[in-house]
Amino acid sequence: MNTQGWKIKELRDQLKVISDEAPPDIVLKNATYLHSIFKKWMTGNIWIKQDRIVYAGKELPPVHEKTETIDLTGKRVVPGYIEPHVHPFQLYNPQSFADYAAQGGTTTFIADNMTLFLALENEKAFTIVDQLHELPFSFYWWSRFDAQTELADNGNRFTTKTVGEWIDRPDVLTGGELTAWPRLLAGDDQMLYWIQLAKQNGQKIEGHFPGASEKTLVRMKLLGADGDHEAMTAEEVEMRLLHGYTVTLRQSSIRPDLRKLLQGIQERGIEAYDHLLMTTDGSTPGFHSDGVMDLCIRIALEEGVPPIDAYLMASYNVAKHYGITDQHGLIATGRYADLNVLDDEQNPVPSAVLSKGVWLKRNGRKVQTLGEIDWSDMPKFNPDFELNEEDFQFSMPFGMEMVNDVIMKPYSVSYDPRDGELSKEHDECYLILLDKYGKWRVNTLIKGFANQVEGFASSYSNTGDIILIGKSTREMRNAFEEVKRMGGGIALTENGRTVASIPLPIGGSLSAEPMEKLMEQEAVLKAALKERGFRHGDAIYTLLFLQSTHLPYLRVTQRGIYDVMNKQVLFPSFMR
Repeated sequence: MNTQGWKIKELRDQLKVISDEAPPDIVLKNATYLHSIFKKWMTGNIWIKQDRIVYAGKELPPVHEKTETIDLTGKRVVPGYIEPHVHPFQLYNPQSFADYAAQGGTTTFIADNMTLFLALENEKAFTIVDQLHELPFSFYWWSRFDAQTELADNGNRFTTKTVGEWIDRPDVLTGGELTAWPRLLAGDDQMLYWIQLAKQNGQKIEGHFPGASEKTLVRMKLLGADGDHEAMTAEEVEMRLLHGYTVTLRQSSIRPDLRKLLQGIQERGIEAYDHLLMTTDGSTPGFHSDGVMDLCIRIALEEGVPPIDAYLMASYNVAKHYGITDQHGLIATGRYADLNVLDDEQNPVPSAVLSKGVWLKRNGRKVQTLGEIDWSDMPKFNPDFELNEEDFQFSMPFGMEMVNDVIMKPYSVSYDPRDGELSKEHDECYLILLDKYGKWRVNTLIKGFANQVEGFASSYSNTGDIILIGKSTREMRNAFEEVKRMGGGIALTENGRTVASIPLPIGGSLSAEPMEKLMEQEAVLKAALKERGFRHGDAIYTLLFLQSTHLPYLRVTQRGIYDVMNKQVLFPSFMR
């Protein structure tokens, strides 16, 4: 993989350290460090120049006043953790999530590009991506091949030119995830061509195959899939390994399966840790109060995974799968200086974190915050229209019933929805998907969301369009106005006042706050929704997946109410 490297002058400066013409910036001496190739702990000295390990072995450089020398006797050093499947736009933004994750030792993201791809022309998206690369943190990216929903202009956004420009970037490591794999099997040769382009660039293809049969896994493997993160049982893990997949085990806010999967893997005698990765898969903010990749490692250790394998599943295995071991996942000459200093190998939360040669954490305390990103290229959320009475016309004979947080099925509407107020004796609410530019709307009812929510509005959604839910059309309008006032966000209102809100000023979908404050805001909102009858696990996921056509059975999309199984629009959107 042709990832980004070092300039000629930087390489020459690094060589001078080895010939004693220049001092290293940092020396970690007497370090007991994990060597990912030998799969054992080794003792030696690690020399660092700028952002690179220039030597790791028995030798020490000459003493120099410009060198910071740290004695790590009694400590353990492991490679910086790599999150291989990040959706860095779950209310938080890539910079704020990276800043938080780094304190637990995660120093590299392989991240979803969907939000940037849908919100911006590529040139502007790449400006933001390039800013992120300047941080002392490593960002790599996916190239999406579909929007996982029905877009009004799907054919105009996902083209060989727009997708190909992402594939051509050296920091893009994977194509996918393949949420639209049924289209691929049905004969979508354009998507197959994009897969071939990605493979020609040395990129991996990440699947998205929940519940897939063996023959589906075989077919997708023949079409180019390399990995999958959707195994929900040990049997499904084994089946994927049998057919040559790299399997990513998931511990997320909606699918916290890691512990169960590891138990099943050990019960079945599967000894294939070298082919297993782990992910938190785009969990919502509060879930990460327990950590990011450090959480996954801790669970693995608790379930009896050998410590070396547990750490490699969150570092070297990822780098090996994606072809970046020349820079990541290995404490050896030439790699990025991404190092976690542990007080105990049974505790994966590091007491010190070095990322690209910069100390982000020392002695258990944060010592540096990642720099700010200029988000001004993201479109402003500033709807220049008002809602009127016609926008609240509901006459559809059926609505969407929530089976769980994300699965929706059709149901027959049993109440007259035309009065503008629904009784709180049942759990049916009005639902509107509203174009962020005010061009169209989709009106229906949703059953199972809550029975006491008067007005709820969100500019956070799969496409950046506006979701309105509630018992009262008046309060839904109030919630919409509150979201407008915030310049984007989520608002819960009742009796003319705002009960809870999360401002999302970056493109109407991302917070500008540090993770810690965002977690507090999210907790308040979720508690208020629960008090008003939301009984499912994660309302943020509900907002995200209302439009997602890779999930059954019914979705509300830009084109209208969409039948996923039959791949057809049942009721089209209305032009305003």
